[in-house]
Amino acid sequence: MEFPDLGKHCSEPTCKQLDFLPITCDACKQDFCKDHFSYVGHKCPFAFKKDVQVPVCPLCNAPIPVKRGEIPDVVVGEHMDRDCTFHPGRNRNKVFTHRCSKEGCRKKEMLQLACAQCHGNFCIQHRHPLDHNCQAGSSSASRGRTSTSRAAEQKPSGVSWLAQRLRRTVK
Repeated sequence: MEFPDLGKHCSEPTCKQLDFLPITCDACKQDFCKDHFSYVGHKCPFAFKKDVQVPVCPLCNAPIPVKRGEIPDVVVGEHMDRDCTFHPGRNRNKVFTHRCSKEGCRKKEMLQLACAQCHGNFCIQHRHPLDHNCQAGSSSASRGRTSTSRAAEQKPSGVSWLAQRLRRTVK
């Protein structure tokens, strides 16, 4: 033998293979070959210290402690029956929250479809100004003007569009 001190024998009693790159088990601190380095491969008596898995409730995502010797599925089932804080009818986020502003329309949309002229929120069918009878900028005097002259006349003011809209409805 040229290198008598090189490598170590596998600590598995049935193997004892000389391994030049042995792997040390982090639980029992013994050296093993590539076939027996896993906890299951060498039946590690200290595997419970390192190989700990905590089940999580599928409903409330809470970790559920499991004592040694208990079946995790049974413990999770008991948690779901007794201690689970999840209630199916509660905590549901509404998806369709944007209601159409057109009179008589009760549709709700997932996304806000605001009109660029009157700033109202409308459904897909009423999103265009002609579909919801948009009153903003459609007076008879302004229809004959071009868009550039209308844009030149409109001066930005410090009043929000909501305040302007409320003033129009009050008059």
